[in-house]
Amino acid sequence: MAIIVTFDLPGAGQELYDTVIDRVTDGRGFTRFADVRDPGLISHAAGPVDGGFRVTEVWESAEALEAHAKTFGPILADLGHADIEPTIIPAHNVVVR
Repeated sequence: MAIIVTFDLPGAGQELYDTVIDRVTDGRGFTRFADVRDPGLISHAAGPVDGGFRVTEVWESAEALEAHAKTFGPILADLGHADIEPTIIPAHNVVVR
C-alpha cells in the first residue's frame, strides 16, 4: 500500500535540504527518480514553511521507505537532525502525470 510521508524540519532551510540531497545522490542532484538509488519513490516535493522546511513524498510501501531510510537517516544524523520523525499516513489515492 502506498504511503504519504511528511518531514517537517523546524529551524532548517533550503541549505539543509540541498546538503541532504547532495549526499543522498552522491552530488548528482535530484531532478529525476533515477537520481535516488532506492526504488519505490512515487513523488517528492519540498519547500519552505513558517519556521522551517517541509518535504512530502509518496512511497510505494512502508518497506520501500524503510530501505531508503537506511540511506538518508545516517545523513540527517550526521547533520545534527537525527531526531526528525516523519508523519506517515496510508495513501487513499495517488495520481501522477
